[in-house]
Amino acid sequence: MILVVGGAGAGKRDYVKTLGWDDASIADGKLDDRPVLVNLQRIVFDNPEDTQALLEPLARKAVVACDEVGGGIIPLDRRDRDARDACGRLCCRLAQRAERVVRVVCGIPVTIKETNNAVE
Repeated sequence: MILVVGGAGAGKRDYVKTLGWDDASIADGKLDDRPVLVNLQRIVFDNPEDTQALLEPLARKAVVACDEVGGGIIPLDRRDRDARDACGRLCCRLAQRAERVVRVVCGIPVTIKETNNAVE
């Protein structure tokens, strides 16, 4: 699995398309049978208490992309803070299992992890 992270509007979807995936293969903010998921943060923010159940289905995807949500102003609402934390923790677990982790900054992909053996 390839994990792609970066700020909102940083070019994550465009990067995923350079890997050979088209719009029909990309699920946007919902977990279904397509091999690629973008906007993972939307799923987490809808139900931050259930992120543990997401780990295995996400680990089976070819590519998962998520906005970096941990920077900036800390939300006042407790649920939003919990969701932000849950999203970060989930991305950490996905990064451990990923064969590749790419951070997209200003449309430029920067590989921060590359391995031939995913950590289980």
